[in-house]
Amino acid sequence: MDFDVKDLSLAEKGKLRIEWAEMDMPVLRQIRDRFKKEKPLKDVRIAACLHVTTETANLMITLKEGGAEVYLTASNPLSTQDDVAAALVKEFDIPVFAIHGEDRDTYYKHLYAVLDKKPNITMDDGGDLISTLHKEKKELLPNVLGGTEETTTGVIRFKAMEKDGVLKFPVIAVNDAYTKHLFDNRYGTGQSTIDGLLRATNRLLAGSTFVVAGYGWCGKGVAMRARGMGAEVIITEVDPLKALEARMDGYRVMPMIEAAKVGDFFVTVTGNTKVIDREHFEVMKDGAIVSNSGHFDVEINIEALEEMAVSKREIRENVKEYKLKDGRRIYLLAEGRLVNLAAAEGHPAQVMDMSFANQALSAEYIYKNHTKLEPKVYKVPDELDLEVARLKLKSMGVEIDSLTEEQINYLSSWQHGT
Repeated sequence: MDFDVKDLSLAEKGKLRIEWAEMDMPVLRQIRDRFKKEKPLKDVRIAACLHVTTETANLMITLKEGGAEVYLTASNPLSTQDDVAAALVKEFDIPVFAIHGEDRDTYYKHLYAVLDKKPNITMDDGGDLISTLHKEKKELLPNVLGGTEETTTGVIRFKAMEKDGVLKFPVIAVNDAYTKHLFDNRYGTGQSTIDGLLRATNRLLAGSTFVVAGYGWCGKGVAMRARGMGAEVIITEVDPLKALEARMDGYRVMPMIEAAKVGDFFVTVTGNTKVIDREHFEVMKDGAIVSNSGHFDVEINIEALEEMAVSKREIRENVKEYKLKDGRRIYLLAEGRLVNLAAAEGHPAQVMDMSFANQALSAEYIYKNHTKLEPKVYKVPDELDLEVARLKLKSMGVEIDSLTEEQINYLSSWQHGT
């Protein structure tokens, strides 16, 4: 079997951690049980570019149980868990191409490795797999029935490709499923970002000023958790509706140039570039801590910080100190990459259970319906979103009401008055 991981001797540790995560993934487990019986993905080749973690491992195992040939590479070198990669190869016979901390050349070598398997379905987290397919591996495009995308950043990229008329196959925006962004973005990113920040710094949040750039689902989650830890939270936004919502939720709202002057902690979660830029570093307080939970390391202008610094050093693991000409020190966490994955373990398994249930069901949907789909970005079908919610409630032992026939008729009729 073709693979490239750090050390197969780590497999036993990885297998135990995969098992630990699986205990908290009851929705995916129910889907796996069905997949094992029905084999809905029999002989389908799936190339996945996702964070190589214990939760992702359980998705890969589920897809394989469904009959698919699965190939996995990393969507972020710093989030790869080498023991998990080893376990997937050695214990589950799933080819993995991922090594923690791999350089850019190795990262793309691994992307090419899974694409060379001529996949029928792609799974992306950030869009690098599909972008590489369209730019450098066009000869493989006829093999692809469709793809899925896990995160906001990737969805933005693919919608841009659709707008420009260059997207060659349908993509399901798993990120936009309600059961995904409700749990993954708000609860998952909220908790894991704070977790990564605290592991990296061991600083007290209570009484601090905490700046969150972006008030989408991820920003809401981070702001909620920071406030819960006792911080005063400031939101920066470019969208007037989101800014208004943040203000009505009780947060201070201001431009980044003003927030930069007073913030102790900064977290970017926008999906855009240079959200924290040179002009902001110029006015930050001595000791400001800057981090990112957006998918790519472009939200913080690290190049500008490098140019401004007279010296730099790694003062703690995942904490780099930049000393400026006037003596101020700015601390960058996890090289500006996803702090929740690079400095912590990412989302809890209960959260990824929902996201990866959507991934599994979306892959099945693509295979069954690809002839009806156009080369554009689709939302997750409502019936899949509702099915994931139903399975989650079932796993929690929660029952809900059903509409009566009279209620259904009332809601669908325009003839009933007051």
